[in-house]
Amino acid sequence: MSDVRRLYILLCGYEVLRKTISTRDIGERFVLAEPICAYLLDTTHGWVLLDTGIDPAYARDPALRDEHFLSRGWAPPVVGDVHELEGQLAAIGIDLDDIGHVILSHLHFDHCDRLHRFAHARLSMQRREYDWAFGADPGMGYLPRDYDAPGLAWDLRDGDWEAMPGLTLLDTHGHTPGHQSALVTLMSGERFILPFDVGDLAENFTHDIAPGSCSDEAAAMAAIHRIKALQVTHDATMLLFHDPQAIQSLRLAPACYGA
Repeated sequence: MSDVRRLYILLCGYEVLRKTISTRDIGERFVLAEPICAYLLDTTHGWVLLDTGIDPAYARDPALRDEHFLSRGWAPPVVGDVHELEGQLAAIGIDLDDIGHVILSHLHFDHCDRLHRFAHARLSMQRREYDWAFGADPGMGYLPRDYDAPGLAWDLRDGDWEAMPGLTLLDTHGHTPGHQSALVTLMSGERFILPFDVGDLAENFTHDIAPGSCSDEAAAMAAIHRIKALQVTHDATMLLFHDPQAIQSLRLAPACYGA
């Protein structure tokens, strides 16, 4: 049984980075433009958004580009009009206010931007991720501007948990202290694994390569092995979050998976 009717993939832009950010110690000479996604679920409980994409202001506002990217030696993201979250939701027939539940894989900037726009929604994440991100020095990838806003309704979880029939969140810490992934089963019977940043690229899974950025490398590798095993056990399709090749063959919103 499942309460999830449809799954939409929202392509929210691209980040430009050295390949070693995705594949530990491999590909130092290469630079990739990796997609940034969010996933929207149409459920019997209402609309659920998994991650929130990236703030277009990071690509367009010179002051924000300088402060948060160029001054750190990072390339700014690329966000075109076609990547705007609001426009993609409008094409489906909803807007931000229709989303009552947001589930976050983790709090790196490319996964949680503009949370202030979801003050009306419940925001679910792992307690360990919350504690780390709101600590004194969470480190690379955390930009408190994105998530440290007043009035947000945090719903903190510990370990694996079921949001509803058909949507299970999985403790896959390692990339960050509280990273979580998702297993989605649609009413149609189709199953999908959303690994988020357990592995950015297909080769992370085919060759057991750790992410370039890990809070715990042993746990990160265990998460890769867990996702691979679940994919086989559930005969599920894996939707890679950051793979620039895979994104080109996926069904992007307003198209969807499911009824």
